[in-house]
Amino acid sequence: MEHKFTTANFAVEVLDSNLPVLVDFYADWCGPCKMMGPIVKELADSYDGKMKIGKLNIDEEMDIAQKYRVMSIPTFIIFKKGQPVETIVGGMPKAELEAKIKKVLGES
Repeated sequence: MEHKFTTANFAVEVLDSNLPVLVDFYADWCGPCKMMGPIVKELADSYDGKMKIGKLNIDEEMDIAQKYRVMSIPTFIIFKKGQPVETIVGGMPKAELEAKIKKVLGES
């Protein structure tokens, strides 16, 4: 299941999560973000129960994007125990993003 992260739920859904969390920082107007959308959704479904995966719209949640120094989109940040452990910038094939997820989950 793909989650929607906002300022209102970020602390509970991401920082306090028992599972690792991948946050897709995106914007509706961003071409590469649109290209990554279906990949993120597929991964969210595949890793349901192992990792929380969702999106954060930088135009609506600018404070969080600034806090984590998101300068270009898409940017993917993987959080573990409330801390960012991996940052990936730009569009990429599904296999490349999945490899980063597996690394954080210890499945690589």
